[in-house]
Amino acid sequence: MAKRPLLEVEERSELGSRASRRLRRAGLIPGIIYGAEREPVPFKVPATRLRQVLAQGATIIDVKVGGGKPMPAVIKEQQHDPVRDLVVHVDLQQVRLDERVTATVPLELVGGEEAPGVRQGGVLEHVLWEVEIEALAGELPERVVADVSRLELGGTLTLGEVEPPEGVTLVGDPDAVVATIVPPTRAEEAAETVEEEPEVGGAEGAEEGQGS
Repeated sequence: MAKRPLLEVEERSELGSRASRRLRRAGLIPGIIYGAEREPVPFKVPATRLRQVLAQGATIIDVKVGGGKPMPAVIKEQQHDPVRDLVVHVDLQQVRLDERVTATVPLELVGGEEAPGVRQGGVLEHVLWEVEIEALAGELPERVVADVSRLELGGTLTLGEVEPPEGVTLVGDPDAVVATIVPPTRAEEAAETVEEEPEVGGAEGAEEGQGS
């Protein structure tokens, strides 16, 4: 198993929205880590380091609070700035590697080029991009792979038809559509609709962008 990313954080005493805004202005992101055997611990972490760890896409990370020992944890929730889409707060959940936990991981499609529907000119649409899973914390996969190589034109693949890795249970509606192959006419109509939509912003948008 690949080495887990290490996130070193500092315990924080500054609580509340005003304190959180001050931390962000200083380049720090507030967060909290929950654990079954300890009280929740508020922390702060450099925004650059948090982005580096999140970019690795690991399901489990090691979190070190101050001078303590690293502990495995999953990312429970991320809060983003609605305008800049940057993380402004993160919740972590300490886990035991020998216990089953739930996590949300990317859902990746494979075999699209081989699908009969695509060979006939259809367009593969990826509908469900993430899936909630349950597995031993130490065996959580970084992604779930869905094979669409058998999809016919107009066909769909549902969550219930996806084969998860051994020891992994998919959580969610089995009838949820994961992917579908759209007939060429529908795909062309969708493209034409996008082309016909008027441009937004124009010169005014450019001026606003210069002034931001």
